[in-house]
Amino acid sequence: MPLIWCSISSHGFGHAAQLLPVLNELGQRMPDLRVILRTTVISRFFESRLHVPYEIQPVAQDIGCIQGDPLTIDVASTWREHLRFHAHWDSRVREETAAIRAAAPKLVLSDISYLAIEAGVRAGVPAIGLCNLSWDLVLDTLRRPARSEEALVLRQMREAYQQAQLMMRPAPGLALTAFRKIVDLPPLARLLPAEPQRLRDLIAARPGERVVLVGFGGIDLTTLPFCCLEGMTGYRFVVSGRVPTGYTRICSTDSLSLPFESLLASADVLVTKPGYSTAVEAVALAKPVVYVRRHNFADEASLVEYLHRFGRAVELSAEEFSRGSWQAAFDRLETLPQPPPAPPATGAVEAAAILAKYVRRKA
Repeated sequence: MPLIWCSISSHGFGHAAQLLPVLNELGQRMPDLRVILRTTVISRFFESRLHVPYEIQPVAQDIGCIQGDPLTIDVASTWREHLRFHAHWDSRVREETAAIRAAAPKLVLSDISYLAIEAGVRAGVPAIGLCNLSWDLVLDTLRRPARSEEALVLRQMREAYQQAQLMMRPAPGLALTAFRKIVDLPPLARLLPAEPQRLRDLIAARPGERVVLVGFGGIDLTTLPFCCLEGMTGYRFVVSGRVPTGYTRICSTDSLSLPFESLLASADVLVTKPGYSTAVEAVALAKPVVYVRRHNFADEASLVEYLHRFGRAVELSAEEFSRGSWQAAFDRLETLPQPPPAPPATGAVEAAAILAKYVRRKA
């Protein structure tokens, strides 16, 4: 039974969401496939999404960014945690290498831990990356002048990434300068059928009311302008996280028996930040998007450009978002022309075809 060692960054759910369609597609081609998920992403995220036999090993693969909410990166804490992670880099790599050797996988697949790539190569296992970005590019935008210790972290990241046998970059992707060989993929998404009437029934939406999904990935919103949203007649809101009691127009995704991807397919409008999977899936589903920018995340500009080029999208400032001034953005969505056809979201199919060759390769 072929085994893949899957290293998944735990910064939100985006890296897991990107990887799972590829694993499911590969499982269709190789029914005896097994995977080890090396990640601290919560286990329930995989329960209804991953359709191949898997084992979760909750071991941190990298740091990503430290955020108190989905829109704000705590730069000082992010660097502090990276310096702590890299303080014993050599021993960390040795431990990961030993774990990979003990499992004896056919392949190390990383989205997008540099630790797993270096450890896989040391273990003598082909190591392949999959992502639209890399952590060195993210951290480079946050680097503080004259901090030599931060430069060392970036150098170790890039030296590890350079060892990858291959990097698969789904569109829209960044210029990944740390990798020696890059293969470009079409957009990568997990698309589920729309069930709009089921969603409307679950939230008691009246005829003519528009259903707005508010989703900001795996980092919960700590505050929302609930009173303002409750006062917006003509709309119903489905939001990630807890909803205080007493609101009739707002419900939590946790109270519904639909996965987020079904909610996205079934809602009328999405309010979000520009994250890879959400942006690509919204475009593929022709779903109008109101987005709030973070301004210091590496792939944001490319995703915003993609939303405007192939979708219908309107920016909402952080101030407008926090005070509940959403109506003007919703009104502007209605005036936007239909975009050109989006590129087919077939990245999972092409990635699986590439990976299958490595998994089937004789030792």
